[in-house]
Amino acid sequence: MVLITWNVQWGLGLDGRVDLARIVETAHALADFDVLCVQEVADNFPGLEGNDDRDQFAELARLLPDHRRIEAHAVDVLGEGGRRRRFGNAIYSRYDALSIRRHTLPWPADPAVGTMPRVALEATLEAPMGPIRVTTTHLEYYSEVQRMAQAARLRELNAEACGRAARPGPRKREGGPFDTTPQTSRALLVGDFNFPPEHPAHGEIQRPVGEGIPRYRDAWPIVRGAEPHAPTFCVHARKYAKTPYCCDFAFVTEPLAPRVRRIDVDLATRASDHQPLLIEIDDRQED
Repeated sequence: MVLITWNVQWGLGLDGRVDLARIVETAHALADFDVLCVQEVADNFPGLEGNDDRDQFAELARLLPDHRRIEAHAVDVLGEGGRRRRFGNAIYSRYDALSIRRHTLPWPADPAVGTMPRVALEATLEAPMGPIRVTTTHLEYYSEVQRMAQAARLRELNAEACGRAARPGPRKREGGPFDTTPQTSRALLVGDFNFPPEHPAHGEIQRPVGEGIPRYRDAWPIVRGAEPHAPTFCVHARKYAKTPYCCDFAFVTEPLAPRVRRIDVDLATRASDHQPLLIEIDDRQED
């Protein structure tokens, strides 16, 4: 299974042009991906630099006809004429989504800085290996208080999911909302976390939560050992930082860690202000 995660900045390239077709072409050039996780997708936000009122969630779906669309809106507000203005994350997957959950992340007050609500989009996908839980997110940039709270919640959400997988409860197949859905401790957490590897939130996500509960692990050192994380932000433009750094990660739970085969960053593209990150998982069925 090949997954690409990318903060696409509503398709705004460093040339000032919004071009979602270029985003898809760049991702395809990187790999024949099974799952594409994207952050900063807009619908009806003409106020964003270079953008118009297009529904980018739908446009990306048209550009990816072999992938199913799954979306979550961190921002969903009233726009002109009653049309909603929405901003958030999406997953485009070749695999069917057995179940989908949308988690509103903590947004405690921090009046010293401007902030926006954040969301984590979770889909349990029907991969060849069996169900795999994929979550994509985009954490707060300006508020340290909010970012740390959001990192802690992501760790808790994984603990809850692994707990349900270990203790699923009675099986129901009645055609109603209480019907049993697949639960799994095999999970990927990807996205733009807006912190570097040395930040405390990086350790917070990976901190153990209880005996017998698989924790998240950063996939980069699983494959690359002590090699420093490749930068994913401010590589070609230094608007937000003088030095490029990594803030886009792929975390995997411990049951999935032995299956990680590859992790790479495309350092060349200028199609967004972030660089796409690729992770490859061995998804063969177990004997």
